[in-house]
Amino acid sequence: MRAITVEAPGQPSVLKIGTVPAPKLAAQEIRLKVKSAGVNRADCMQREGKYPPPPGASTIIGLECCGTVQEIGADVPADSFRVGQRVMALLSGGGYAEEVCVDAGWVLPAPESMSDEEAGGLMEATLTAYLNIFEVAGAQAGQLVLIHGGGSGVGTAAIALCKAKGVKTLVTAGSDGKVQQCLEHGATWAFNYKTEDWAGRVKQAAEPSGVHIVLDCVGAPYLQMNLECLAPEGCIVYIAAQGGAIVKELDLWVLMRKRIRLIGSTLRSRSAAFKTALVRKFGEDFRAELARGDIRPVVDKVYKLESAELAHMHMESGRNFGKIVLTAAPL
Repeated sequence: MRAITVEAPGQPSVLKIGTVPAPKLAAQEIRLKVKSAGVNRADCMQREGKYPPPPGASTIIGLECCGTVQEIGADVPADSFRVGQRVMALLSGGGYAEEVCVDAGWVLPAPESMSDEEAGGLMEATLTAYLNIFEVAGAQAGQLVLIHGGGSGVGTAAIALCKAKGVKTLVTAGSDGKVQQCLEHGATWAFNYKTEDWAGRVKQAAEPSGVHIVLDCVGAPYLQMNLECLAPEGCIVYIAAQGGAIVKELDLWVLMRKRIRLIGSTLRSRSAAFKTALVRKFGEDFRAELARGDIRPVVDKVYKLESAELAHMHMESGRNFGKIVLTAAPL
């Protein structure tokens, strides 16, 4: 099968199309013919050698895909899936290829309302947002959630999920254009972190108490400002540290006075059972919204599989709003 290979860590130019053996099907897995695969920031980190796959996972990059069922493992319940069915899958690796084998518990039927490209870019970012905002932080209708990187795949997914459940969102983004796009996508407030005092604007918008949850991909540079924006009993969930991971100073009295929770969270390294339960619960909690098309990725640009280098360059430029997607179909 064709797949994107990486001979050695490096710049996007190390991504090459090649031929590799098709993956072996385990008893609890289903084999998919990949139609499309989402591109994520974690993919770039893996390409650079900074985010290796967990033990036993495919070394091929790619954490989500849309595809059609080709083969079903012996231990998969007979009524779970059918050959030829179009599905979307969360992966621990292997998406940048023509075929992938995935645990059957990590797969959901692709809604008819979604294109292949949308379905291919849904699972990783949307499940990351769902896990951390609703399951980890416990967001409730009427609460305020501050989302950094509002124009990213995770950010746009978080805005949509929160809007669907009556949670108000305050987001930061890196340009006036992205600020406007976030508002049009459903954010309650949006601020340009490059030109505005975003922390001051957030505190003003969230008066009198502050925001209940912060979803942060920036890391150390934003910690103090996040703390200032939080309401008592608030929660910061860190899902990345793109701006730096080392905090030089931290006023613990703020944490104690406000009774704040600081939580670090990743999805890829979680157990198979955890991911199965998460996918099932997400599918149940947002079944109606998925069917109606209320929850769907914002697709920024689609590239051919063999143009993965260009897709990573586009991701690293920061110009995208929403998801970048690779397609195995001719464009």
